Amino acid sequence: MNGLSVVIPEPGDLRLVPTEAQAPGPGEALVKVAHSGICGSDRDVYTGTRPSGFVRYPVTPGHEWSGTVEAVGDDVDPALVGKPVVGEGFRNCQVCPACRRGDANLCAADYDETGFTRPGAWSSFLTLPARLLHVLPDGADLRAAAVLEPAACAAAACLKLAVSPGERVAVIGGGSLGLLSAQLLAASSPAELTLVHSRPGREELAAACGATSYVTSPQAEELTGRFDAVIEAAGASGCADLATRLVRRGGRVALTGIPERDEQPLSSAHLVLSEVTVHTVFGASPRAWNHAVRAFAAGVLQPEKLISRQFSITEAAEALRVLSTERDDVVKILLGP
Repeated sequence: MNGLSVVIPEPGDLRLVPTEAQAPGPGEALVKVAHSGICGSDRDVYTGTRPSGFVRYPVTPGHEWSGTVEAVGDDVDPALVGKPVVGEGFRNCQVCPACRRGDANLCAADYDETGFTRPGAWSSFLTLPARLLHVLPDGADLRAAAVLEPAACAAAACLKLAVSPGERVAVIGGGSLGLLSAQLLAASSPAELTLVHSRPGREELAAACGATSYVTSPQAEELTGRFDAVIEAAGASGCADLATRLVRRGGRVALTGIPERDEQPLSSAHLVLSEVTVHTVFGASPRAWNHAVRAFAAGVLQPEKLISRQFSITEAAEALRVLSTERDDVVKILLGP
């Protein structure tokens, strides 16, 4: 089977090349890609700003994707063929202590992830270990499902906070992670769900994702100590510190963002004197993936609300340009067939 792939041989060089589907080996599955997402880390791969230990050139990007199983190798259930799927990206070793306790995203082996060190889904086909697949309900919206990778990361933060009905919660950041977090948190029936974003303009989308109020970052300074739990999903300098100040004494915070610039330091005195519990999230564990997929299947999670633009795989360069120059106007961009 023939198709197309996007290849970045080195930073700043993007090419569209013919490709052939790679037959699945033992334990593997061949997936026909339906849609793939673009995020800031893909832009970093193109510009060369992703840390050297977390990318290997040449590379086909694409860690956010959905598709249909085309074929399976030996030792894989043949019933998978024809199933709609998404898949985890981390190629974990399965035997280290982290993998054994279910934290496959923290695998002790060298970093290895689809779309960064292995060929990703900016391609017609993707071959990966079948054990990483999550099967979706028949007839699932594969366009929406392509956003389940960031949803799994949001789920990881929500699971760590374990919000109870009636609690007051806040999400810092109105991008993909923040809005997906809001959807998942809304399912916990909080008394208040405030979304904090750097600027006005996403009030309507925030409300559609379950937020009961929307404030800008300067306005949030007036809400110190108000919330039981806060997710930081902005990745901007100072947002981690803001999260720890918005939460009440004894509250919980989950940090997901990595600032491009040096982060404003957290006050250890404040954290200790207020007994604030701080969690951090790197990627998503299998448990978080399962949570996101089940929420999607149940209709609780609706990623399609975040999709702003869609391009053909032949327009990957233009999609990256739009992501960089129109970031205030777009949330999630997809590449299609």
